[in-house]
Amino acid sequence: MQPAVVLGSTRATVKHESFVGRRLVIIQPLALDDSADGPPLAALDAVGSRRGDRVMITSDGSYAREVSGHENTPARWTVIGIIDDN
Repeated sequence: MQPAVVLGSTRATVKHESFVGRRLVIIQPLALDDSADGPPLAALDAVGSRRGDRVMITSDGSYAREVSGHENTPARWTVIGIIDDN
């Protein structure tokens, strides 16, 4: 698991069948000091995050399969929660 910030959402007219009806967001993984930790990534989002939200992401394939409902999804990253800063 790793913290990230949501940069925005994305869409594609041609996509893997496991992405049909699923929301994809562009995220920026963060280091402990909130600096960028690598390049931005695309992730499945089943929690309804919005641009600017701090989220927790995972690269756990079993969770990606559960969220997408597809056994062979190519999804690598999935948003698993929104971080509440309050």
